[in-house]
Order: sequence, then C-alpha cells, then structure tokens
Amino acid sequence: MFLFVSLLQILIAVALIGIVMLQRRKQSGFAGVFGGGTQADMSGGQWQRLSGLSKVTVLLLASFMVTSLILVMMSAR
Repeated sequence: MFLFVSLLQILIAVALIGIVMLQRRKQSGFAGVFGGGTQADMSGGQWQRLSGLSKVTVLLLASFMVTSLILVMMSAR
C-alpha cells in the first residue's frame, strides 16, 4: 500500500509540474509574482473565474497534499 501511494504521489507531482508549465504567465508586474491583487479581485465567485488549467492545478495540489498526509500517517506506524 505504501508503494502504491508513493507511486501515485510521484505521478501527481509530475502532472502538477506539467500543468504549471502549461499555464500562461500573468503580466501584472511585481504583484503578479506573489499572486497579488486588490480586494475587489477577491470578491465572491473566485472559483468560476479561474481558467480550466487553474482548476486542474488546484485539484492536483489538493490531491498531492492528501497523498503526502497519507504517506506521513503510514510511515508513523
């Protein structure tokens, strides 16, 4: 089981790297480097305004974090 989750995490990591590399850069200067924006940008409906690649990135990141936590719990036993 540990081997399966480890391989799954490696596949997710490779997919996450590929998805991040496919995304278009924001041309908003220094603030764009750190994901900066105004308070008006953070108003409701943020998930609907994300592009398809951004949604896939969020889902892959969440699954990477979950598999990391699973691996930590499995190694603690």
